[in-house]
Amino acid sequence: MQPPFLTPAMPKPRIWSRTPPALFTPIFGLFGLGIAWRRAVDAWAAPLAVSEVIFGAVSLLYLFVLAAYLTKVARRPGVVVEDLRVLPGRAGLAAMSLSGMLMAAGLIPLSETLAAAVLIVALAVHALLLALVVRGLITGPAESRSVTPVWHLTFVGFIIAPVAAVPLGWMTLSTVILWVTLAMAVIIWIASAVQFARRDVPAPLRPLLAIHVAPASVLGSVALLLGYDMLAFGLGLFAAAMVTLLVARVLWLTEAGFSPLWGAFTFPAAAFAALMLLLAAAGMGEAFRYLGALVLVLASMGSPVVMWKVIQLWAKGLLAVKTNAAQA
Repeated sequence: MQPPFLTPAMPKPRIWSRTPPALFTPIFGLFGLGIAWRRAVDAWAAPLAVSEVIFGAVSLLYLFVLAAYLTKVARRPGVVVEDLRVLPGRAGLAAMSLSGMLMAAGLIPLSETLAAAVLIVALAVHALLLALVVRGLITGPAESRSVTPVWHLTFVGFIIAPVAAVPLGWMTLSTVILWVTLAMAVIIWIASAVQFARRDVPAPLRPLLAIHVAPASVLGSVALLLGYDMLAFGLGLFAAAMVTLLVARVLWLTEAGFSPLWGAFTFPAAAFAALMLLLAAAGMGEAFRYLGALVLVLASMGSPVVMWKVIQLWAKGLLAVKTNAAQA
């Protein structure tokens, strides 16, 4: 008599072996919210404590998720390249390094030395990710070279650095970053417009279109911090025009329902609010002050909800599947 055949139990996956990079996208948005509330101090005399509480809470969340992702990388470093092959992974990993730059800005009141160290590490990580993305675009299939809004995070993302670098006194570096990333952003905007005119965007990917607002907003803020007032004013109007267009098509943007890609709404909203409040504080118009306040309130209500829903998907084990995250 043959003994009964028992199917061996599937091995239980190790903890954090498939941590999805998509977690970092809404975290990036929450860091941006902290910056926006800091801008509201001058524009609306908002209490600085609100910004400090946001920075403290989001920094703890960021460090926890970062530890989870680095655990995956330590087990198999190749997961980084695999995560960069898909849009949610590419956006998430860019948001990971950019979040480090914003955390550096939050650390300045505590320690400029620590803030500078965090900023340097974040810049180095983002440069490494950029190199990996460029290599993937060159060696990968032709269809992978299509321009997407995520290109802004990868190629223009360095513009986040001056948010911390200007207060640290790194004016030359900040100025170089401003003009180089402005040129990159213009190229991506033009290429995206040409591509959009030729074919429609699939419904699940439409939330990514909101990313186009972020570079205009951050470029405008950095330009204002560096004293290029007219450039900042023009970028503010351009960002406002894009926001108006997106709001008018909000049902079209969200047609596919909630997904982890909704994290793409969070940082552009915070960055736009921050620019509007900066322009108002610089005396460029009361309209900017009220528009900035409105968007800041909406972002403050919406971004934590998106973050919570993304964390719920992670806790249920669904986020990695939905975003095609690599397995260590």
